[in-house]
Amino acid sequence: MENRRTILFAVIGVLLFLLYRAWETDVSEAAQAQAAQAEPVAAAVDAVPNTSTATTAAAAVAPAGNVAVSASSERIRVFTDKFEAEIDPAGGDLRHVELLDYAEDKKTPDKKLALLDDHNGHFFILQSGLAGADKPLTSGQTLYHAAQNEFRLVDGTDTLEVPLEATDASGYTVHKVFRFHRGSYELELEQTLDNAGTQALSASPYVRWQRTAVAVGHEPPFTPTFMGLGVYEQKPGTTEYRFEKMSFKDLDKKIYNSSQTGGWIAMLQHYFVAAIIPPPDEAATFSGKPATPGYQGQYVGALKPVAAGAKQSFTTRLYIGPKQQGSLDAITPGLELTDNYGLLSPVAKPLFWVLKTFHSFTGNWGWSIILLTLLVKGAFYPLSAAQYKSAAKMRRFTPRIQELKERFADDRERLNKAMMELYKKEGFNPLAGCWPLLVQMPVFFGLYRVLYESVELRQAPFVLWMQDLSAADPIFIMPVLYGASMWVQQRLSGQTATMDPAQQKVMNVMPIALTGLFLFFPVGLVLYWLVSNLIGIAQQWIITQRLAKETPARR
Repeated sequence: MENRRTILFAVIGVLLFLLYRAWETDVSEAAQAQAAQAEPVAAAVDAVPNTSTATTAAAAVAPAGNVAVSASSERIRVFTDKFEAEIDPAGGDLRHVELLDYAEDKKTPDKKLALLDDHNGHFFILQSGLAGADKPLTSGQTLYHAAQNEFRLVDGTDTLEVPLEATDASGYTVHKVFRFHRGSYELELEQTLDNAGTQALSASPYVRWQRTAVAVGHEPPFTPTFMGLGVYEQKPGTTEYRFEKMSFKDLDKKIYNSSQTGGWIAMLQHYFVAAIIPPPDEAATFSGKPATPGYQGQYVGALKPVAAGAKQSFTTRLYIGPKQQGSLDAITPGLELTDNYGLLSPVAKPLFWVLKTFHSFTGNWGWSIILLTLLVKGAFYPLSAAQYKSAAKMRRFTPRIQELKERFADDRERLNKAMMELYKKEGFNPLAGCWPLLVQMPVFFGLYRVLYESVELRQAPFVLWMQDLSAADPIFIMPVLYGASMWVQQRLSGQTATMDPAQQKVMNVMPIALTGLFLFFPVGLVLYWLVSNLIGIAQQWIITQRLAKETPARR
């Protein structure tokens, strides 16, 4: 009976994981096909109307889309300690941002990850401007001018400003300033309307992400992650906020709109987030919808009057960078929720904290995982000891169990009753072997999330050939070692001794099946389970030796 339950729980565990992985697939095939076909370089202005109606200004926002820039336009290049960026004079769009601390692929460390870009089938840009009460004051065709075409953050300074200016024939001038900071992935976008005309104007800022569903950077196969829109929205009728995320597939089905005070809107992908953060005490309209190409996430601010001869400035904060835990909420409340741990956060966050603590001593995430495994096995030792004792007793009483099976071969009810009496008389619980599997399942899923979603472990090396703990083992040694350790555990426990031939075949296949499954797991996760098995083998051997010295089973 115990053996059947053990098999059942093992199979259920594998099935749960496979279902969990299937549940993670949020991006539709249609969206990916659209993204792959998008070639934004020569695209024209998108005429898709804006759907937000929460404010008067929202209706006058310039339509989303990529603007074909004349060949004479030269992009403005920006260099800081964190970014290498490009700003297009047409529209003042931020069209290229490389994260200098992150390589695109482990194999090409000198090629940095361009989170924002508009080349080679990848399209992810930031557009911004000012809207009037009934028409845009700037658009993607507005040509901005800068004093120079290259800006660098020099030693001894902590801030770099990139000022742009565009003058309209009707008499107003728009100043746009991108403000970068040393050591930070946060920047500000300040837009100022200088009304030098004779007529009063009204102005509202708009800032939007537009992207296709093409992820940047190397992604391990068979491991889908979330990509889409994230918003920190105000709960209706309250002053409280909640984090909501919508995949691009969700936006295909339903356009998102929200009018509120404060909050933020972001584009999310594996390890990285790009967020628009308006002033927390001002009215904001957020929207998300399909665009051409791809999808857009937009913020529109409140409409403000600008008298003739007056100026009005609007400042919007931006975050373009990694989902670094422990620092995002310091930028703005709720941003830490983008780590994508989801329902597993109560387990995953403490696990990451422990890992990070160990890493502060070891300097290596692989050794930190091993220390975490020791800690987990120590915490679960009482349950594991019960499991091993139960298995050892089952092996000792195998002859008596076989005798009962032969005696009551044709009476299943009497067999079960006789075995229950045996378990009670000898003082062991056949369910004891199941509880450790169930208790460790949340840890398994939580650690999977930590290893696959934590940017701190992205491309983190361990030793020898294991140079990326977040990717699968390139030569499959660790999954094979895991399968071998599982086989040794089975033989040491003797759990197949009381099984019928059919059950024995299933148990013999389990190490092979799980080895095949682990071929595609992050090597850091396989490391955890291999070390856990090795510790379990040692614990099991010690407990078995102690029980062997006890009085032999009564006949």
